[in-house]
Amino acid sequence: MGRAGTGTGGEAVAAVVAGPLLLLLLARPPPASARDSGKSEVGLVSEHFSQAPQRLSFYSWYGSARLFRFRVPPDTVLLRWLLQVSREGGTACTDAEITVHFRSGAPPVINPLGTSFPDDTSVQPSFQVRVPLSAAPLSNASVNVSHPAPGDWFVAAHLPPSSQKIELKGLAPTCAYVFQPDLLVTRVVEISVMEPDVPLPHTLLSHPSYLKVFVPDYTRELLLELRDCVSSGSLGCPVRLTVGPVTLPSNFQKVLTCTSAPWPCRLLLPSPPWDRWLQVTAESLVGPLGTVTFSAVAALTACRPQSVTIQPLLQSSQNQSFNASTGLPSLSPDHQYLGRSGSVDRSPFCLTNYPVMREDMDVVSVHFQLLDRVSVRVCPNTPSMMRLRLNTGMDSGGSLTISLRANKTEMRNETVIVACVNAASPFLGFNSSLNCTTAFFQGYPLSLSAWSLRANLIIPYPETDNWYLSLQLMCPENAEECEQAVVHVETTLYLVPCLNDCGPYGQCLLLRRHSYLYAGCSCKAGWRGWSCTDNSTAQTVAQQRAAALLLTLSNLMFLAPITVSVQRFFLVEASVYAYTMFFSTFYHACDQPGEAVLCILNYDTLQYCDFLGSGAAIWVTILCMARLKAVLKYTYRCGHRRQCYPTSWQRWAFYLLPGISMASVGVAIYTSMMTSDNYYYTHSIWHVLLAGSAALLLPPPDEHTEPWACSQKFPCHYQICKNDREELYTVT
Repeated sequence: MGRAGTGTGGEAVAAVVAGPLLLLLLARPPPASARDSGKSEVGLVSEHFSQAPQRLSFYSWYGSARLFRFRVPPDTVLLRWLLQVSREGGTACTDAEITVHFRSGAPPVINPLGTSFPDDTSVQPSFQVRVPLSAAPLSNASVNVSHPAPGDWFVAAHLPPSSQKIELKGLAPTCAYVFQPDLLVTRVVEISVMEPDVPLPHTLLSHPSYLKVFVPDYTRELLLELRDCVSSGSLGCPVRLTVGPVTLPSNFQKVLTCTSAPWPCRLLLPSPPWDRWLQVTAESLVGPLGTVTFSAVAALTACRPQSVTIQPLLQSSQNQSFNASTGLPSLSPDHQYLGRSGSVDRSPFCLTNYPVMREDMDVVSVHFQLLDRVSVRVCPNTPSMMRLRLNTGMDSGGSLTISLRANKTEMRNETVIVACVNAASPFLGFNSSLNCTTAFFQGYPLSLSAWSLRANLIIPYPETDNWYLSLQLMCPENAEECEQAVVHVETTLYLVPCLNDCGPYGQCLLLRRHSYLYAGCSCKAGWRGWSCTDNSTAQTVAQQRAAALLLTLSNLMFLAPITVSVQRFFLVEASVYAYTMFFSTFYHACDQPGEAVLCILNYDTLQYCDFLGSGAAIWVTILCMARLKAVLKYTYRCGHRRQCYPTSWQRWAFYLLPGISMASVGVAIYTSMMTSDNYYYTHSIWHVLLAGSAALLLPPPDEHTEPWACSQKFPCHYQICKNDREELYTVT
């Protein structure tokens, strides 16, 4: 994929490099008069959509990316995304590069960390652009898409992968990177409708003309043809047709140039998208002053389906018959197709349609199952087809899983079952090709054989559309012997939020962007990847247990300050240290992934109690060192003496300086050295240093003295007596 141009401190208008998979074109803006009125001379109107900005995060998992969803109206001929990135934080902000991903129909599947996907997962590389941020606090970029597919378009943005450093909020200056996309839509309102088999006369001037044709269900082929083409400025037919919409990341838009064709110019589209309008753009190639006239014809070839009817629901139907020998319902035509003359279409069946029931299980969770049977009957003559309805607009945030299993006793050594999974329309050309490519979609191939009776496919974030599973039995070596062969294939079809619920080392989290819901996996213990299946940096079970023991047993160091507090009658401090030791131990025992985990309470409750205890332990130590009393004069006495309590060089050497050093090192480790990789070790050291410094910094106990201590100071038998508790003096 190409890269959109970017700018710093101003807008950089750019287009993405044209390639075999994608063609993004810069469009010239309409004249000023057209922009002012909102409508140009060729029937184009402009609309503007915007969404609230979001603060970007450094990428660590899919939840780090900020997702935006836009609804593109029908008959749109140009999208223009304006991408604006700003930063707030002054000197804390550094140069950064924002990555923005685009996709039609579903959220983009991205992999900034370069991790592996689960087995049998099919992923197309995401289309992306990069927006650099350097000296200026604001950067803009733009991306244009001509002839976009109508419906949902998704934009996801994020910062580079995170450094895994654990930072405490509020203790260090931070930089906020804010991203906001705006969408400008140019939509055509003057469009010609092509009726099947009816020539549509048309005259091309300097600006493009827009046509559309409706493709009904069960259309096998669409033939577009230009007839009677005459040009005022050149020979031949200088016309370029652009057929179909642009979808990202892949694109199968067809471009037909009829410049040198002496015969009628034709474009054949096998398996065009069903039940939707197909857009056709015609452009003149003779220059701004020339004209071209032609007649456009759209011819549709219908596919006559054979449908497996449901015996229990249609017992009263006179068209049903039941085969008692096989125990299978009979096959009947799904529709009666009438031609233009009113006669019934008696062409051979092109597919066998198996009805599928959609069962909604939960959010982004759907189960598809065959009605009244457990397997699909696959034959060599016609494909067997199943329709999976994923067109609600809320099904694109999960993973579509397809599993096929053939009957072992029915599979011969030379037979192969080929299956294709496609969106918008099924693949029906098994006899001519096995690439699973329809008019505007590259399908996903599967195969079953006598040596491989199972096949699986996982599609993360499937596009919002009707999906089709088509299967056919192929005999590459001896076709005559398998003409009567039949193989039953069991299908397991699910839409799940996360594959295998992210496994034992991950957590499936449901994310939300306004009313749109999608799922992602948050991994632990060094596991990574889309479903937490990448173990390249994973911890072993022994490492997990060692980490759990370090984080929990290091809290036993709090026994030292507890013992010292009890001996010196600091009962409140001893209670706080005991509270901190208990909840820190069990919080870290619960905060472990995989094997070594133990939770005695709710995780959030344990986390709150641990944070509360840590903060309280620090404060009670400081307050105890100051020996604050209820009366303010004791505070004054502490300042007057320039020390919190009477001390000596031994106390400084063996208690205060070591305690302050341990506390300083602990704070330095906690705030600047702790990362996700070394968390188990650094946090355990933090436990030891915190508890050790508390034991050393606790003040010594009060010496036991009488309330009045008298000493003879004068030869006249007078005594000066001092009350240490009340700071009173008397002479006796």
